[in-house]
Amino acid sequence: MAYIPPHKRHSKGPGGSSSPSPDLLSPLFNKNLKFRSSRTNNAHHKSWKIVYADKAISKFFVVGLDEDNQFPASVHLQPVSLESHERKVGEKPLALINTHQSESFLRNPWDYIAENVLEDLVSSYEDVRTEMAESPDLEEVRPTLVARFGEIRFRGRPSLEEESVSENTLRQLKRSFYTNVPDSYLEYIIKEGAPKIGVKFEEEKDVYHVKLSDSTRPDSTISVKCSVLKELGKLQLYKIELNQVRHMVMDISCLEKNMDLRLMLCTKRIITALSDDDMKCVRDLINGAVLDPEVKGGLRWPLGKAACGDKFSVVGVWHTAVKSYKNSSMRLKVRDADRFDFRTSTGEASREIIIKLKGVASKLQEQQVDLNLINEMLKDDLKVLWNNFFRCEPFLT
Repeated sequence: MAYIPPHKRHSKGPGGSSSPSPDLLSPLFNKNLKFRSSRTNNAHHKSWKIVYADKAISKFFVVGLDEDNQFPASVHLQPVSLESHERKVGEKPLALINTHQSESFLRNPWDYIAENVLEDLVSSYEDVRTEMAESPDLEEVRPTLVARFGEIRFRGRPSLEEESVSENTLRQLKRSFYTNVPDSYLEYIIKEGAPKIGVKFEEEKDVYHVKLSDSTRPDSTISVKCSVLKELGKLQLYKIELNQVRHMVMDISCLEKNMDLRLMLCTKRIITALSDDDMKCVRDLINGAVLDPEVKGGLRWPLGKAACGDKFSVVGVWHTAVKSYKNSSMRLKVRDADRFDFRTSTGEASREIIIKLKGVASKLQEQQVDLNLINEMLKDDLKVLWNNFFRCEPFLT
């Protein structure tokens, strides 16, 4: 079934706006739980929960400060329009705006980023080892180190617009990372960015992620990944996962660019076995789905068919079209994502760039960790991305 961009679809029923929304507000950690949703007060209302490990590290820092670690006079905190954010919280988010980008740095930005990240990255990976060792036999844990591109948005007092900006002030604000990028930038990455960083086309996938609630796992959401049997117009299940668990999130504001960076260490939890009864329920829910390109998320269920007993129910759908490119150290994913939350009847669509830093992640997994080697590999990867993916001024202005 061909992928139809969400903006070309017509909504059936009470779907919310398909405009993109921020990825995450800074977590409010609950120390009594091993894994926690980052939005504990309303997590049960959302079909894709963001889960943090118990010792997760979440930090923010800035690249491009002057020699006194102060913001240039050309940088201001200003409100920006973002419909989905305003609809949720009733106010415009704030963003750092630089009116004069000089691209003059006291030191290489990739060296500065690696220096600020390395210690927390290695420490967080030790927690990943613990999670992998303690995972149940019915789950497979896979670690991933990713780089995301987008814009950091802040939420705070309106008076902050008029105050002098400092790193410490910004760290006290709730923040989100907005991952939707313009079509023109996506095209640049495919045509120019990918060849420049030396990745070659691997595959293209059209995937539906059916989000299920499980009454026995109240703090998790099950994600059932499905391909499409085009000749039958049906879904084919190929993988079942639990929420991704975040161990480290570094949000990096890049003052001399029109784009910010997020580095994130996380783990996938793949369910390798279910009871026969549970597997039958999941398959029945997948088989009951109706492919419909006219609705947000691309799937709908006949009345009464979106639940199986009291245990499983459909709470959301993602439809993603992904182009993958790779080399020995990186995997690039260019993703169109159309998400719909059945519980809130709201949807969002986004076009996203994701880089998996495979080489660095593989070195972190070794029993004897070579810090100098990991540091140099991280610097090399960041330099490649900075010089090729951040050269996007014509596409984001």
